[in-house]
Amino acid sequence: MNLVIATDAWFPQVNGVVRSLSTTLGLLRARGHYVEVIAPDRFLTMPMPGYASIRLAMAPRFGVRRMLDSLRPELVHIATEGPIGWAARGWCLSRGVPFTSAFHTRFPEYAAVRTGISAERFWPIMRRFHAPSSAVLVSTRSLADELGARGIGPTMPWSRGIDDSLFRPEGPRHPAMTALPGPVLLNVGRVATEKNLGAFLDLDVPGSKVVVGDGPALAALRRKYPHVLFLGPLSGEALASAYRAADCFVFPSRTDTFGLVVIEALACGVPVAGYPVTGPIDILGAEGRGVEEPLPQAAGVLDESLAYAIDGALSLDRGAAASLGMRYSWERATDQFEHAITVALAGPADRIAA
Repeated sequence: MNLVIATDAWFPQVNGVVRSLSTTLGLLRARGHYVEVIAPDRFLTMPMPGYASIRLAMAPRFGVRRMLDSLRPELVHIATEGPIGWAARGWCLSRGVPFTSAFHTRFPEYAAVRTGISAERFWPIMRRFHAPSSAVLVSTRSLADELGARGIGPTMPWSRGIDDSLFRPEGPRHPAMTALPGPVLLNVGRVATEKNLGAFLDLDVPGSKVVVGDGPALAALRRKYPHVLFLGPLSGEALASAYRAADCFVFPSRTDTFGLVVIEALACGVPVAGYPVTGPIDILGAEGRGVEEPLPQAAGVLDESLAYAIDGALSLDRGAAASLGMRYSWERATDQFEHAITVALAGPADRIAA
């Protein structure tokens, strides 16, 4: 298949969207598909307002059209609702080329946090963007249900996976964390307002708090929470060692569509504490034992009291966490992606049958 992925999120950004796309890209190519990526690295860029580390393509419409005319894809997968995503959408509609899209980021909620404007003002933009899509790829069942209720669809599943050669219980533990008074409570992710880190960092709970990641709020949070260990961005074995050194992984976000870091932490044998919201609840289930074929023991605790969830997670068996995390495979996730684009190419009748 001749496929183009159009995305506003790409290297050097470090986040779940980029990791998901780059891993899927490699596996699709290994399966014999011809895949090209149209990303900001092909354009002049400018920093995203309020988020300088993310650079957006400047006026990419004509450049995207030239590239797509040259590449002549059978289908375009549009990963993001940014300038490149809108330009690719316009080309597909003008050329009659089918496209799939994905709902990686809860843009309405993120925009509401940053602007103070109600998220409901932004949802019509999302409906317009995804309306012509042959399929909207989503990572969880609860997100599919929510989007359906908002008139966005049809949806198809595209889960996430872990690198099981890297994220595993066995291996070294980050030396800066092993020296801390326990229990060690860890968060990994983008250090930004929408991640709700204050709900974690403000808690009066025993132990030490560690944050791994970079983002626009990092400097301010370092000043506000001098007792917290901020390790900055980590990747590869260093990131895996940080997971393994934690006694509990704390995920305070209420706006993520999945939470790739949650399954990475689980795969390293770290019980998870979080809120019972889309993403965590689709991974852990209401009882913390997973959703498909529940485990005999819980791997995490989800509760509206984050302190209660942390206290409960600290008593859980690390082996149960590892067992749940290892259920997530990039090969399986890529099977889902491949199925979605195949169905989209087959046309509406076949999509309904699927």
